Amino acid sequence: MGIAFTFPGQGSQAVGMGRDLADAFPEARDVFHEVDDALEQKLSSIMWEGPEDELTLTANAQPALMAVSIAAMRVMEKGGLSLKDKVSYVAGHSLGEYSALCAAGMFSLADTARLLRIRGNAMQAAVPVGEGAMAAIIGLEAADVEEICKAAAGSGVCQIANDNGGGQLVISGAKAAVEQAAAFATEKGAKRAIMLPVSAPFHSALMKPAADAMREALADVKKNALIVPVVANVTVSPLSDPEEIAERLVEQVTGRVRWRETVGWFGENGVDTLYEIGSGKVLSGLARRINRDLKAVPVNTPADIETAMAALV
Repeated sequence: MGIAFTFPGQGSQAVGMGRDLADAFPEARDVFHEVDDALEQKLSSIMWEGPEDELTLTANAQPALMAVSIAAMRVMEKGGLSLKDKVSYVAGHSLGEYSALCAAGMFSLADTARLLRIRGNAMQAAVPVGEGAMAAIIGLEAADVEEICKAAAGSGVCQIANDNGGGQLVISGAKAAVEQAAAFATEKGAKRAIMLPVSAPFHSALMKPAADAMREALADVKKNALIVPVVANVTVSPLSDPEEIAERLVEQVTGRVRWRETVGWFGENGVDTLYEIGSGKVLSGLARRINRDLKAVPVNTPADIETAMAALV
């Protein structure tokens, strides 16, 4: 049986996330305290008490989602899980790639929290509010959406940001171009083309200032050998060299999150079970739509952990 651990990205956050883990497990509490200390902010209070609009801020949501994922990992490791012995690969959706790399040992928890705070702030600052946009296109193939983006590019940057699978793609870029592409998508037969309530055009060429900031931040951080390989968002290939992975993380800021292909790669390379470690069930739902032969298991509550551990240890 081949197993991969996946880690969720932005959009999976919710007020209250991780509170049940902290209440039940001292090792989970330790994770939240360490993240609070690393950021010099009581992020855990925002996670558990809100307000929601503060948690949703990119600079808060990114380290918060990572903290929940690593809290669940620490609980399972305390219970006897050996990542090296039981798991073939890790992967994460956008910011979740940092959670995956923390779980695999490349970054310390404190460094991961600080990197994600830098990443969130840099992504938010890269484009003035109102100049960028993102839209979800439902019911078209990636090739069709590529054509639509090219047709709209006369109005500015427009590209596929996320290929999530199950007929769900997200486009990103200049507001006028994205709005035009969304209209083209409807004309081309998309079931829905929905402008997303986001604060910046993530995973587009407009994020280059944020990519530059991450190149600088990643150059300065300590990188350790990985316990298991990560399947990178931008290459859909297993990587183990920390310096190469850092380069791919820089590319990821402006590049496409190739999640449909990542799940497909798992199915073609001996993985039959995906455990989604952290808040929500988004990746598990996507996996089931992409490849019904894969078993997808969300792990984010004490009961989830108990069930997963019975199968893993």
